[in-house]
Amino acid sequence: MTNPATMADAPVALVTGASRGIGQAVAIALARAGMRCILTARTQGGLEQADDQIRQHTGHSATLLPLDLTDGEKLDTLGPSIAAGFGRLDCVVHCAGTLGMLSPLAHLQPKDWERALQTGPLTTWRLIRTLAPLLERAPAGRAVFLTDRHACQPAPFWGLVAATRAAQEAIVSTWVRELPTASPLRINLFEPGPVATRLRRLAMPALDMASLPTPHDIAPHIARLCQPGPQPQGQYITPDLQEFVA
Repeated sequence: MTNPATMADAPVALVTGASRGIGQAVAIALARAGMRCILTARTQGGLEQADDQIRQHTGHSATLLPLDLTDGEKLDTLGPSIAAGFGRLDCVVHCAGTLGMLSPLAHLQPKDWERALQTGPLTTWRLIRTLAPLLERAPAGRAVFLTDRHACQPAPFWGLVAATRAAQEAIVSTWVRELPTASPLRINLFEPGPVATRLRRLAMPALDMASLPTPHDIAPHIARLCQPGPQPQGQYITPDLQEFVA
């Protein structure tokens, strides 16, 4: 368990989509690595489950912030709220996301695009905007954004996913290129591949989930990218940590 005397000085991590799946597994991994975790998701019950597991492993509780990230006005207050409550933010892992409509492009409706753009690239941009001041002044700031291989490998019926993920990747990569050369902040994209999650079951109900890695198999790869010390910058990273220029 983490020494209580050291927790006040421990780095602070924010994990979105922390109520289940990869987000919940990453939150537990970061807490076990000694970080004070702020968990956000829409589902209070799922956040409480994550907190129960964090307390079981570390003896400490996380800070739970039930939040719909598509509520732009509330999302805009996230950075200032963290600054007021913690005075710092060292890491963010953006796991929150939705599957979106899987459909032939010609069958998509404007409302499908509006919803996907709101939950995808617009939320990513707002998250960066509200957290950047804290992360950019952290001594070893880290930001990891989950992405999807369809952004660079579009497939039939996945056009909406491909377009919105590609937009998210462009936003993140632009942020990297806007940083001063000497900035210690490290920002990367992480593509987990097929993982046994609820979204994967929704997308491919006939797929044998037992054959896939679990969120807890993937979480340590993401947690390593959040640690101080030498880290890649602006890379597209897969679970085997092969790196490609984003």
